Amino acid sequence: MLFYVLRRILAALPVMVLVAIIVFAALRLTPNDPATIMAGEDATEAQLEAIRVSMGLDQSILVQLGTWLQRLATGDLGVSLISGAPVLDLIGDRIGPTIALSTSSFLFTMMVAIPLGVLASRKPGHLVDRALMGLSTLGLSLPVFVIGYVLMYAFAISFRWLPVQGYEPLSSGFWAHAQRLIMPSLALSGAYIALVARMTRSSIIEVKGEDYIRTARAKGATETAILIRHALRNAAIPIVTVVGAGVASLITGVVVTESVFNLPGLGRLVVEAVLARDYPVIQALILLFSFIYILVNLIVDILYTVFDPRIRY
Repeated sequence: MLFYVLRRILAALPVMVLVAIIVFAALRLTPNDPATIMAGEDATEAQLEAIRVSMGLDQSILVQLGTWLQRLATGDLGVSLISGAPVLDLIGDRIGPTIALSTSSFLFTMMVAIPLGVLASRKPGHLVDRALMGLSTLGLSLPVFVIGYVLMYAFAISFRWLPVQGYEPLSSGFWAHAQRLIMPSLALSGAYIALVARMTRSSIIEVKGEDYIRTARAKGATETAILIRHALRNAAIPIVTVVGAGVASLITGVVVTESVFNLPGLGRLVVEAVLARDYPVIQALILLFSFIYILVNLIVDILYTVFDPRIRY
């Protein structure tokens, strides 16, 4: 197992390097000039040239790439063109709300989606199954911002149960922290719940026709025990796959959700950096989100071997 994990980590390193090169090249090939962003449009050509020299932009793109990769290897993500603050500090200041939102959305999805999928798989085609699948289709169809505004109107404006926007850290108290995450978590997890619930239902229905399920029924096992002990475990591989794949939509949804609910997280930082054309911040955030996605895929590969020891790559 240890050798397998090390091998998967080593296989992920070239992917990260390739992603870094693509991100660097894509931003460097845009027509916007970082020196103009820093100095302003009224700066003289001499001032712009001095900034380019200080930033190393007068060198060839290969030299710039090598220098950037060296700094990246040491943890130096550069300095913001707008605020002048180290990018690593900006990420550190904003990562708390994003971790809280992503964690709460993921946990809520797992607690709701898997039981819904199991419940729908008990009697395929019956009223409960059709109702749950209809709701999941609705969840997949509605964009995050639409769900967010509906929740905001219902729970914050009409009933006044929850605050409209904003964020409070956990140090301010659990309830103050939690009540500002309820609506964003519900909005962000809507499509994720639908995706996982549908896959759970389909996977369980597929394995219910296997011989070991019929053997368990012949031995007198209850339908609930069969679903939980036998069907769900053996259907775990496709469920884990779609859970990992859904992280991509979760990362994308964070950007929209934080903008809708005014959460000062990495999603808002992405929007601010793109609008301000702050290239060092954009590069760092794309790399961070890519690293998270690669890490999730690595965890998924490891979970494959936990649920099915026959799997070895």
